[in-house]
Amino acid sequence: MSLPIPVYTTDKSGVITFYNRAAAEFWGREPRIGEEMWCGTWKLYYTDGTPMRHDECPMAISLHEDREVRGLEAIAERPDGSRVIFRPFPVLLRNGFGETIGALNMLVDVTDQKRNEESAQHLAAIVESSDDGIVSKSLQGIVRSWNKAAERIFGYTAEEMVGASITKIIPPERLSEEASIVNKVGKGERIDHYETIRRRKDGTRIHVSLTVSPVKDSTGRIVGASKIARDISERKEKEDRIVMLMREVNHRVKNQYAVILSMIRETSNRAGDSAEFEQQVRERIMALARSHDLLVHAEWRGATVADLLLAQIKPFGDENSIAISGPSIVLQPNAVQYLGIAFHELATNSAKYGVFSAERGNIAVDWHVGDSGKTFYLAWTETEGPPVKLHPNKGFGRVVLERVTPLSLGGEGILEQTPTRVVWTVRAPMENIAAAAPVPPHS
Repeated sequence: MSLPIPVYTTDKSGVITFYNRAAAEFWGREPRIGEEMWCGTWKLYYTDGTPMRHDECPMAISLHEDREVRGLEAIAERPDGSRVIFRPFPVLLRNGFGETIGALNMLVDVTDQKRNEESAQHLAAIVESSDDGIVSKSLQGIVRSWNKAAERIFGYTAEEMVGASITKIIPPERLSEEASIVNKVGKGERIDHYETIRRRKDGTRIHVSLTVSPVKDSTGRIVGASKIARDISERKEKEDRIVMLMREVNHRVKNQYAVILSMIRETSNRAGDSAEFEQQVRERIMALARSHDLLVHAEWRGATVADLLLAQIKPFGDENSIAISGPSIVLQPNAVQYLGIAFHELATNSAKYGVFSAERGNIAVDWHVGDSGKTFYLAWTETEGPPVKLHPNKGFGRVVLERVTPLSLGGEGILEQTPTRVVWTVRAPMENIAAAAPVPPHS
């Protein structure tokens, strides 16, 4: 028998009476005709790997129970250790009286089929558990599959998309991209990490990275495409944020240079000697650095009045020696810079001559918003300490408090002093002060 499929026969007791060449190749051996029973396989196993006795195989059961056992699978092990998964098809042979006189068994190797099924199941599990949207479509753009991640990314369910055109998620101005992608895929080309914009069901636009590969049928003909879509909106937002921050840093650095040059000019005009000049410039640059640190920590979104004040007084006195009160206002970067300079000058003077120089006296800083939320008011009040020696007509500190800081904020500043009391007040439009709306008062 030259059939390419393994076939063998037994008598009614199960003794092998015949097998073809395909059966011998399947078993990897040639069993002894008239001696061996049930099956020519060297070793048998159930599909879960448990050993199977030869008298438990489907051929044996069919002869024992006089019925043809179908639909079972088993594993055959050859003498060389290789294994194949097979499906037996035993057929009982009967005489003219209907009596069983033997059986014929056909063995179908399903190893490749089982591997393909397992591979398909494994692939399906990967597709369903992926964080990326995985979609397949025809060359005409009709969606054939749509995984859970695609539902999450684009907002459409599989029921809404399978059978529909992929153009549902493509913005009108980018429809030409689809034609270009189909053209390349039709030529067998793969597209890697193509960044573009797609549209969610709610109309919002999202940045995605697409990887597109051609899909072929069993003959090798390209019949569609598979797409992997990764939501990169968060990454693009970070990139845009970095660009914005770099521009902001560039602007602030140039502004800082201008302020530092002004400090050097004003300080050199008023410093008594080179040592005093160096110390004052160093301290003022460090004050700018403290404000800058707050801005960097907050990614240039700003800093609260309280945080800025505490950062500037930290080198000079205990924060518990100053009373602060006011709503939690997030200052714009420009306001952080110029109010920071003012706080530094006030704290420096207090450390030299006022409350911070002695264990007596009070400093209170309070601020509020008036004029129906349009104007910012702040007051630094220092009382009951040693006489504060702010020169009436000169000094960089007075220039900062009365001119530099108020004018930079588009407002006004007033410095009042008596032998035991110093009050600096500043008012400015909230549009030049706040980076965000005020929140409940600072506690």
